[in-house]
Amino acid sequence: MQLKLDLHIHSDRSPDGKMTLEEIVSVCRAKGLNGAAVCDHDQVLEAQTSFPDFLLIPGVEVSTQFGHLLGLFVTQPIDTRDFFAAADAIHAQGGLAVLAHPFQHTRDESRFAAIAPWLDGVEVFNSRAARKNQQANAMALAWAERHGLAPFAGSDAHIPKEIGNAFLTVEAENTLPEAVKAALRGGKGFFAGRNSPARYTAMSQLTKKKKTGASVPDYLKWTLFALRCCAQDLFRRGE
Repeated sequence: MQLKLDLHIHSDRSPDGKMTLEEIVSVCRAKGLNGAAVCDHDQVLEAQTSFPDFLLIPGVEVSTQFGHLLGLFVTQPIDTRDFFAAADAIHAQGGLAVLAHPFQHTRDESRFAAIAPWLDGVEVFNSRAARKNQQANAMALAWAERHGLAPFAGSDAHIPKEIGNAFLTVEAENTLPEAVKAALRGGKGFFAGRNSPARYTAMSQLTKKKKTGASVPDYLKWTLFALRCCAQDLFRRGE
């Protein structure tokens, strides 16, 4: 059976997220998706919540010295920020370790040279990755292909409008976790996506400031950031 999966979404459990699981599933269904992975910042989706006819994949986005690492199909906390230990902890749970948006903030491919053997795949299309580096997704795809790693794709959605801006289509025997994991590992998925507007990143940063009780100077800095994001959107629309 064919499944369309958005493999990187943040819920309201992330500091910069505001969507409930119910809202995520509702929007995914409306956009024709069969499943999604909830990957909150350094926080595993431990509660086993199920929804009829929808595959909700528990995950996490771990902050490491090599950037963000997605752990898919994990339900136990990952209590380390060391990349190698985190990858081992993900695999110990039978999960998939996926390098998230590796070139979002860098063009230096050499910094990832040592970590390929610990990975099951690479996020080759992330809808937010091109805000700073317009070649981020193309670079991620090329790096994944050179290292023989499976392609993954996710919107990195923090608000409903972003959901489904990137997704992976795979053929799986059924929707049971082991069958879906096997399909994803196989590297036969087809990704599709489009870049999210930069202003959506500003919106999620505003959510974070509200949740964390930011100071007035912090809000002023955010205002400048939001203006730059809006200007970037206008500029790219005119290209």
